[in-house]
Amino acid sequence: MEDLKEPVSPTGQFLESDFLNLYIIGVLEFQVPIHNLPIVSLVRDAFHCIPRFTSIMVVDQKGVKRWKRVEVKFEEHIIEPKFSDAMSMEKQYGEYLSGIAMEKLPKNKPLWEAHIIKYPTKNAAGTVIFKFHHAIGDGYTIMGLLLSSLQRHDDPSLPLSFPSKSSSSSNKDYNSNKLFLLKILPKLFSITFNSIVDFGWSVMKSTFLEDDETPIRSNVEGVEFLPITISHISFSIHHIKEIKSKLGVTINDVITGIIFYGIRLYMQDMDYKSRKLKSTAMAIVNTRNVKDYHTVQDMLKTNAKGVWGNHISYMHVSVPKLQDYPISNPLQFVKKAHNSIKRKKNSFATILTEKLLRMEHKLKGSEEVSKNIHRTLRNSSLLISNMVGPMEQMALANHPIKDLFFTLCGLPQSLVVTILSYMGMLRVTLATEEGFIDERKLVWNLNKAFEEILHEAENV
Repeated sequence: MEDLKEPVSPTGQFLESDFLNLYIIGVLEFQVPIHNLPIVSLVRDAFHCIPRFTSIMVVDQKGVKRWKRVEVKFEEHIIEPKFSDAMSMEKQYGEYLSGIAMEKLPKNKPLWEAHIIKYPTKNAAGTVIFKFHHAIGDGYTIMGLLLSSLQRHDDPSLPLSFPSKSSSSSNKDYNSNKLFLLKILPKLFSITFNSIVDFGWSVMKSTFLEDDETPIRSNVEGVEFLPITISHISFSIHHIKEIKSKLGVTINDVITGIIFYGIRLYMQDMDYKSRKLKSTAMAIVNTRNVKDYHTVQDMLKTNAKGVWGNHISYMHVSVPKLQDYPISNPLQFVKKAHNSIKRKKNSFATILTEKLLRMEHKLKGSEEVSKNIHRTLRNSSLLISNMVGPMEQMALANHPIKDLFFTLCGLPQSLVVTILSYMGMLRVTLATEEGFIDERKLVWNLNKAFEEILHEAENV
């Protein structure tokens, strides 16, 4: 029992159970071959100081899940598949990535692994795939880990920089007490009302309020165990900012509007009546009160703002129906996304949801909470998660990284959308139920949505 250290965080316990086993997959696509990259030593240097990468999850005598430190043989966690020259490398890579997403990690070892893709062609650039159990940490911590291990390619002595998050709010109206009261009282009423409505809707989505079956929601029992296809689409941040400036919204509003519009176009192509059926997206929210990423050393401090672990909640956002907006006016999807997200921000619903889950955990245990989260995910049509990446190119041991992306697996949904910015591009990754969603047609419609919204914004 002396080897049993800290208990698994409440959220970590929710994400590892008989009902849920959620994983994060992070992929680094290199610009050069990686045959000489000393992966084992690099991984050991990055992971050995982080307790959760050198621990397994066990249940103590009181039924509490805890992290137990073990001796780690790092080479056992690093897998190097052999690809054949006879088959398309792209096809082999896609099938291999899909296979990684379907497999569960063994519980008798720390819950992570790294896959090193070195293609038979001598000059082909390589790929490194990391798979982590979500109980180890959320996207914020995993990104902090990568940034603590990677360097800026053009000048390793300089830090990586990230897009600024400037606020459009102004304090000039608060110089007068009268103006302050006139502005704050309606806002307090609005926040209270929105919190009650949004929290109530979230509770209903977790119990009986279910989305319709559509071309993006098969509603198949056990969909999380079915094969998936991973595909991508990239958008220029410069063009996204053009739309943002023309409409007076945020980058997040623009990309959400593009995704929603593209999804509805795809649904209409596959089944015309689905253009007006009920679909809801679950958006993952980071609940830390931080603006920037922290290093591993800072995150492991007890009182750190960007503390290591899982500090996330979620909010439900309705996917606008095509019948509500003429197809000739796609900008309405961006404006709808803006209004909806702004309204959710002026609400304590995500905080109340997090508090409710923790209360349920104390009263009923982690398995019941996992069951509740599974039902909430299953009642929705898709999940959206996004992270901000560096503006400069990164490198691992002087090997430049051309692109990177992440996705989530183990979710009881037919469609998972993840977004990551890097070097002036937004890469949208789609994890789709194989054989149910036509991923090529979905990517085509997302491209079409982007082009139409950009065209309309240029003419505003």
